[in-house]
Amino acid sequence: MRGPAADREDAFAEFGLPGRPGTDEFWAAAGTPSSVPADGGGWVTLFLWRGSEASIEFESWSEPVPLRRWGDTDCWYAEVRMPARLRVTYRFLAGGAAYADPFNPVGAGGDRSIAATPDAPAQPHWPAVGAADVLPVPRTRIRWASERLGGRRTVRVHPVGGGGPVVLLLDGDDWLYLHPALTAFDSAVAGGEMPAVTLVFLPAKDREAEFGCGPVLWEAVRDELLPLVAEVGVPADRDRLVVAGQSLGGLSAMYAALEFPDLVSRVACQSGAFWWTPGAMDLADPLGGPVGGAIAARLRDRPDLSGLRVAFDVGEHETRMLPHCELVETRAEQAGATVRVSRSASGHDRAGWRHALLRDVAWALA
Repeated sequence: MRGPAADREDAFAEFGLPGRPGTDEFWAAAGTPSSVPADGGGWVTLFLWRGSEASIEFESWSEPVPLRRWGDTDCWYAEVRMPARLRVTYRFLAGGAAYADPFNPVGAGGDRSIAATPDAPAQPHWPAVGAADVLPVPRTRIRWASERLGGRRTVRVHPVGGGGPVVLLLDGDDWLYLHPALTAFDSAVAGGEMPAVTLVFLPAKDREAEFGCGPVLWEAVRDELLPLVAEVGVPADRDRLVVAGQSLGGLSAMYAALEFPDLVSRVACQSGAFWWTPGAMDLADPLGGPVGGAIAARLRDRPDLSGLRVAFDVGEHETRMLPHCELVETRAEQAGATVRVSRSASGHDRAGWRHALLRDVAWALA
């Protein structure tokens, strides 16, 4: 991080902001984050905060960055060095609370915003959603009291383009309330970029317990949830089921493809937690164990995956995740799966997985 000299009247002119920081003229023009090329490559991105002392918390990509105050004004700022091709979720921490960026119209839930460097690829179909916006939710909902999983949860169901193959979205509440997947899928189907589908938003109650490599979740999906979906009158073809999952959800999706092939034969996996082994979550460094974890070990036995289509994506800035994902990708293809591999311009961050979600579900159904 760098800071301009405090005696410059146009300190942030290179970011397109006129006037002395903290003045009415300055705040009237404020709009961040704004990026300029950095020496040696990448970008320097300006973040602004108006009020009291604060810091920026980035999702998975960086340690928190403290903001600096401009003189004795109400202007706090940080100039953050970012690599090329980065989209990242962030929020401001001030006074013990978290806030979205008031100058950024692109949000993710009520207290998060999304920044992207100028060279980050576009994400068509995903609308800009502000912190105060209320995202649409499907009208059809299922109250699922699972005997196998225990507890009750609300599962939303949305037919896109009249309905079609079931797309099971793990961590479904994130795709309802943080990122507008309903709107994005509607747009992609209307634009002819994927066939009509039926979205099933499956929320997690205990991610570590449910998404580890165990059969209970998938027995419950097969024997309890999908029959309930069939009863609500929404057109849903479960014979072409696509499971879409991220992180631990991606791990669980791949586990289901291996252990429940009659149920899951199409997977869209973003940043799968393929470092996972039994007990890894209790270690000081969960990613420091065997490369590829339990999934790579299972794939070493060369199961017949000729009926599986699986799209793998991982953030190109997830340096410690890459070896785990690469080994699973290679072994899945060696076992006969039809594999697609891509890298998103992000770290371990749902903001970077959004485009891959639409693209890879469409590919899985091709």
